[in-house]
Amino acid sequence: MAVLDIRGLRCSVLTEAGPREILHGVDLCVRQGETHALMGPNGSGKTTLAYALAGHPKYLITSGTVTLGGEDVLAMKADERARAGIFLAMQYPVEVPGVSMSNFLRAAVTAVRGEAPRLRTWVKEVRAAMERLHIDPEFAERNVNEGFSGGEKKRHEILQLELLQPRIAILDETDSGLDVDALRVVSEGVNRVRATGRAATLLITHYTRILRYVRPDHVHVFADGRVVDSGGPELADRLEDEGYESYVKRAQH
Repeated sequence: MAVLDIRGLRCSVLTEAGPREILHGVDLCVRQGETHALMGPNGSGKTTLAYALAGHPKYLITSGTVTLGGEDVLAMKADERARAGIFLAMQYPVEVPGVSMSNFLRAAVTAVRGEAPRLRTWVKEVRAAMERLHIDPEFAERNVNEGFSGGEKKRHEILQLELLQPRIAILDETDSGLDVDALRVVSEGVNRVRATGRAATLLITHYTRILRYVRPDHVHVFADGRVVDSGGPELADRLEDEGYESYVKRAQH
């Protein structure tokens, strides 16, 4: 059964001049335990798809369907989608002044699990996850992403992923701005979640370097707001050699 099933999705972004359509009929099916890489050039609509699935109010769904385990995602508010199991790791994680990482994580897990985790067990769980991601324990008491480097923000996104255990993890250019060591650590975190077999993963990127660490089951080429080609991991290798130009031209005609 599909975890995430997207059919004919059209979406516009709200601008001062009015709505502008970005997604022109997206079809995508992701099953439990699968990892799908969504690859395409900048401006192709990959991030729009991620935010639309998460329920960002700036993006207006005009037609199509999205289901999560058979449930209508588009009928849910953003917080309901998160509780239902949609997780979004943002390309540019935002700072949340005045809210410590420890309080933020516990509130998020409480919302998803339906009850607050026992404090003693929770502290051990967080410390173990932070250690796996090579995060200094002192970061637990720092404000969310405030003053964090790009790599530190991305590690904390994966920390949230490991603790929240979602049904579908949407990772929007998680590899951007990471050095080799940080990329390896972040990829190991993604692979730990994959190894549980519980979550599906939609990995959005325009580079192939993270795919050397996180090997996808399926690769999709995204151009002009829709999926224009699909294949196995070998498709990513071909994109590395040939680029996106031919796909962009095909999508525009």
